[in-house]
Amino acid sequence: MPELPEVETARAGIAPHVLGETISAVIVRDSRLRWPVPRMLARTLPGQTVRQLSRRAKYLLFYTEKGCLILHLGMSGSLRIVSADQPPDKYDHVDIGLTSGLCLRLRDPRRFGSIHWTTDDPLRHPLLHRLGPEPLSNRLTGRYFYDKSRARTQSIKAFLMDSRVVAGIGNIYANEALYAAGIHPGRKAGRVSKRRYERLAASVKEVLRRAIEKGGTTLRDFVDGAGNPGYFRHELQIYQRRGETCRRCNGIIRTLRLGQRSTYYCPGCQR
Repeated sequence: MPELPEVETARAGIAPHVLGETISAVIVRDSRLRWPVPRMLARTLPGQTVRQLSRRAKYLLFYTEKGCLILHLGMSGSLRIVSADQPPDKYDHVDIGLTSGLCLRLRDPRRFGSIHWTTDDPLRHPLLHRLGPEPLSNRLTGRYFYDKSRARTQSIKAFLMDSRVVAGIGNIYANEALYAAGIHPGRKAGRVSKRRYERLAASVKEVLRRAIEKGGTTLRDFVDGAGNPGYFRHELQIYQRRGETCRRCNGIIRTLRLGQRSTYYCPGCQR
């Protein structure tokens, strides 16, 4: 599933091709995504110009003069910039044509992505308004984590992946950040000290920044807007390394299930 660094990589990759461009057409080949693609997009979007492209958590926000298109890549979605006359593949469900002759194409084999339209403030949209702070923002601090976690009995990993606590941290980067901070993923969130939360906040930022610099983590489906894979997978320290040797203490990496997600940890480094 594309996580925050992959979505940010997609945003940076497509921005030069869509910002300031006018939409010429919207083609919906299959509207059956996680929620049906709004039918009115084919009438509403043509003639509008993309004024701004930003990201909130794992959502991309395309601002035009009349509203905002909100796009989520779901489990297997990806975006490409292609020539408008390039024939679509089987899973190319939506095209946003541009007057430049290019096309922003959404490919989503599993159809868990979604597209929404709003004429109101998109940050007040039901999918966005309850999200926690961006993990790379100044709002995310050890003190913030500590205050939010008091009396919480859920695992620290579930706490970290709760989008109401912090927006956009998925399974891969939760594993990596907890390993970098030396915190066992199964430890109760309310039992972690402020000092350790300060270390975790710093680790979250460092892991995400490095992943963005490397273009995200390609495991199966994600490629950037030009069709290139991310390369952060080569720097993963803990994720999907079950049975391998820890690079810090030479212990053996183990797994457990938390919240129905595979969780990787080193019993020697993470307490």
